[in-house]
Amino acid sequence: MDFSLRTAYAHGTQLIRTHLDSLAPQHRISFDVFKAMRERWRGRIELQAAALFPLELMEDATYLADLVRVVGEAGGVLGGVTFLHPKIEAQLDLLFETASKAGLDIDLHVDETEDRQVLTLASIASAKLRHGFKGAVNVGHCCSLAHQDEQTVSRVIDLVAKADLSVVSLPMCNMYLQGRNAGRTPRWRGVTLLKELAAAGVRTAVSSDNTRDPFYAYGDLDPVEVFREAVRILHLDHPLDNAPAVITCSPAQILGRPELGCLAEGGGADLVLFSARRWSEFLSRPQSDRVVLRGGRAIDRRLPDYRQLDSLLGADHA
Repeated sequence: MDFSLRTAYAHGTQLIRTHLDSLAPQHRISFDVFKAMRERWRGRIELQAAALFPLELMEDATYLADLVRVVGEAGGVLGGVTFLHPKIEAQLDLLFETASKAGLDIDLHVDETEDRQVLTLASIASAKLRHGFKGAVNVGHCCSLAHQDEQTVSRVIDLVAKADLSVVSLPMCNMYLQGRNAGRTPRWRGVTLLKELAAAGVRTAVSSDNTRDPFYAYGDLDPVEVFREAVRILHLDHPLDNAPAVITCSPAQILGRPELGCLAEGGGADLVLFSARRWSEFLSRPQSDRVVLRGGRAIDRRLPDYRQLDSLLGADHA
């Protein structure tokens, strides 16, 4: 975690929400470490944590009560992974009831598949409306939405907008995983319908999701890389003027910190300067010579050496 945070900080990141694997007893281990790291990094990167768990685990009342206690004490968010499950409606009802009673927001991994039969996004939006849930609900991935017919797309997006969900696309991770079959060229990009969602008034953002793990083998926690690849994968260009919001003010709003990720008179002098005069220049290079300012002062941008991970992963790790 420290290696990752040092990397993200050097690239200019201020705010991170991370999903912590929360199968018992891992939830207590991970959230304790998270709280310690959040305190260590206070004033440099603000950290938020969402508990990640299969929704069927909520049927264990003892586990659920303990999980809610741990998440609440950490000021976290209830997460979860939704699947096409015979009990999905009941699972979502319990999730929203639990989150409402505990005063917790919700952040879910949703429909990370090309199977068009899997469309729990609509069920989540309906559940939020059904329960009159007042907290924030964010959904990530939502890949299968791009495989639906136009009538279904229109219906689901209208429902998402009405329920006031926010949607985060993970373009690099989703393109890496979706349509991956040995010996076969992928046939689709794997991303959700970000433009259509945004046009309907849904708050949208892009993020990196996994970094150098089984779900995405590359990445360096660099928002510039995420934005550059999102522009190419999602065709966010032509025009580009409003596109940077997907990694700046929009995710800050989704995470409840609208004062971050934007420039404002009287605001903190926390910004990143680039050697580019126009978007084509900015997007054509990795901007490794950028200047990161915190409180108006340039920070040390040296990245941690990968060899620092050898004691954990071994010198021959991929």
